[in-house]
Amino acid sequence: MNRNTAIRQLHRWTSLVFTVTVIVCFVAVSGVLPFWVFYVPLLPLAVLLLSGLYLFTLPYTARRRRRRTALGT
Repeated sequence: MNRNTAIRQLHRWTSLVFTVTVIVCFVAVSGVLPFWVFYVPLLPLAVLLLSGLYLFTLPYTARRRRRRTALGT
């Protein structure tokens, strides 16, 4: 498994964790829970942001690498 595949898998599983934490927060609105419960989804959201930005830039960096090797530099 290469790095890109590992990051894709991390992104997929983190999205599931984020979805579950958001659902838990919506359920928590009806109950009496401490305020920090509403900050729990921020950690998976940060991981999703970073991995998503990496995955977004992959095609552009690959295209740039192909051009460089085609030019022979």
